[in-house]
Amino acid sequence: MVMQIGTKARQDKSLSLAAGEFVWEEEGESPVHRLVKPIIVKLLRENSVSRVLDLGCGNGAFTNSLYQEGFKMEGVDSSCSGIGIARDRYPWIPFSRLDLMSEHIGDGHIDQFDAVVSVEVIEHLLLPRMLMQNAMRALRPGGLLILSTPYHGYWKNLALAITNGFDAHWHPLRDYGHVKFFSKQTLVQLVQEYQLEEIQFETAGRISLLANSMIVHGLKGAV
Repeated sequence: MVMQIGTKARQDKSLSLAAGEFVWEEEGESPVHRLVKPIIVKLLRENSVSRVLDLGCGNGAFTNSLYQEGFKMEGVDSSCSGIGIARDRYPWIPFSRLDLMSEHIGDGHIDQFDAVVSVEVIEHLLLPRMLMQNAMRALRPGGLLILSTPYHGYWKNLALAITNGFDAHWHPLRDYGHVKFFSKQTLVQLVQEYQLEEIQFETAGRISLLANSMIVHGLKGAV
């Protein structure tokens, strides 16, 4: 007997091997969006940001949440189902379908955004550097990159192992689920490859050693 528990279980099993993309069926923000939003809004305001690209916007709910905070938003995502929900639910925001692992983001997005935000996206990508390349193309010189992903560290990993929590944390049966698992060291190393300036790191949710997510941010160089 197979127990089905809500949308997540149905996506894990029924859509496995059938999905051609990360499938979005639900509207609204996820719990992690609510965790990282205060940090992201604070960073955007501190850097006097106006135009923001949500890179990997999913169903558009977080994009709209930042729009409600007064930022000029645009969203892109690989998922047709996610973009469909976003366009239907938030028609006042431009949304585009883009392969996040493609070689270029397109001429219409080059050097025009004050900030690029990518929340809990990079862990889903086999080629995470492609997302970084697209983010850097989209940012104007001096623009702000904010990147979040689930936190992994010694004590967090140990706690997951002791409580048998890896299956729920890694979500291995969902097509287009998590395939990359970053530590602070590897996440910072990734953004350092792109010569970001003033790189800073922080965590969100729980105490830092057991954090839900981690956020790295920095500024694109002038050259």
